[in-house]
Amino acid sequence: MKELRKEKWNQKEYSNYIEYLKSLREETYKQFHSKLTTTKYEILGIRVPIQRKIAKEICKGDIVSFLECSKSLYYEEVMIKGFVLASIQDKELLLRYLEDYVSLIDNWAINDGFCNSLKIVNLDKEFWFSYFANYLRSSEEFKVRVGLIVFLSFYVEEAYLEEIFSLIEEITLDQYYVNMGIAWLLCECFTKYRDVTLKYLLKSKINTFTFNKTISKIRDSYRISKEDKEYLNSLKRK
Repeated sequence: MKELRKEKWNQKEYSNYIEYLKSLREETYKQFHSKLTTTKYEILGIRVPIQRKIAKEICKGDIVSFLECSKSLYYEEVMIKGFVLASIQDKELLLRYLEDYVSLIDNWAINDGFCNSLKIVNLDKEFWFSYFANYLRSSEEFKVRVGLIVFLSFYVEEAYLEEIFSLIEEITLDQYYVNMGIAWLLCECFTKYRDVTLKYLLKSKINTFTFNKTISKIRDSYRISKEDKEYLNSLKRK
């Protein structure tokens, strides 16, 4: 792997980095991934484990100068930037760049890869819960999904369930990746906390598509009993 540990990044170094990314592209993987992901960014075709390794190397050097030089022309460029950001353990430093980065997200893969890598959340769970709860009130599809996937990744715990359910009820944005994020989150809640989640679902006002997709996702889980799957199927809305 190319040496990516830099004491200081500049535009020339960053241009060389982009050329390195281009050298790693795989046409067959690009074609495969392009069918799974809709994005405005050009997809090079670099597998995610390789992207994570690249981000790890960058993080051994000066992250701030890398972020200051970064652009957003390529899908993998944006994804790797997200992995670098997610490695930051300094709250104030992350907050300096977080909103701008979230504004770049335009697809589920960059969204979810970034969110489930945000280990800093575990250092101050109350702060970050409140912070990302505000995202669920956004009118932007992927900003809402960021909040949902952060909750899915770090907050499916008994202490947060009622707040999560309440926040879900407040979501008014009827967009596909928001609805799917809600369904995925509620599925995970059900598999870990069946009774309290079922109680919520029985009174939930989420839209019919999201409710039925939640039921389908739960029923697809191998962690759910046959009896529960049959019962849940009876709850599907017409």
